[in-house]
Amino acid sequence: MLINGVAVGVEVAGTGPPLVLLHGILQDSRSWRPQLADLRDEFTVVAWDAPGCGQSADPPSTWRLAEYADCLGAVIAALELDDPVLVGLSWGGALAIEFHHRHPGVASALVLASAYAGWAGSLPPEVCAERLASCLAQSELAPESFVPDWLPGLLTTDTFADEVTAMMSDFHPSGFRTMAHAMAEADLRPVLPTIDVPVLLLYGDDDKRAPADTVGAALAAPIRDSRMVVIPGTGHLCNLEQSERFNDAIRNLKTD
Repeated sequence: MLINGVAVGVEVAGTGPPLVLLHGILQDSRSWRPQLADLRDEFTVVAWDAPGCGQSADPPSTWRLAEYADCLGAVIAALELDDPVLVGLSWGGALAIEFHHRHPGVASALVLASAYAGWAGSLPPEVCAERLASCLAQSELAPESFVPDWLPGLLTTDTFADEVTAMMSDFHPSGFRTMAHAMAEADLRPVLPTIDVPVLLLYGDDDKRAPADTVGAALAAPIRDSRMVVIPGTGHLCNLEQSERFNDAIRNLKTD
């Protein structure tokens, strides 16, 4: 679909209450394969390719989380989704928070998986700067030169390594840079106490990029109606490595 002049790829499956899936950096809607397959019998599952990823066109390089959130809002409106639950993984978790801040009253609940309050809001300044510099440098390289270096931080075993490598290797250099800048500049900590919908936080017990006991705990603490579930046997991509536990947590989410 065309949203304010930007082509946005969207996959829709199933029927039922709307569930909007927001992927992480260097990913696209393919990262939600187990959710699209397993939750379609109970939900209308919507997985977008964020602008600059997958089948979507690259956004202007000046975009930050606010512009992505407004684009997402236009997608939700175009699809006529009522009271959707937003499920954001990593970068997508920060986007879900920003979306609810800019478009209150649209989402009925947030599921924040392996999520940050932006890199600036969750990581020490030197780590944030290092991640941004690394992403900008990698955006100039061929995928085989850097994608393998990401895998140990995302997965605990090699089971899904080929699948994740194939997806990440299709990255858009410009989109990668824009998303990295958006995440590195985002500090959503002031927004967290204002969230007025139920929030479920899902973290892998072996997540090295966003550990549950530090990044997750700090994210959860200021949110009034939040609950955290730590999923055993998984790293950052907990929706993929432990999809059954992840999907069950969403099925059990209370939005009232």
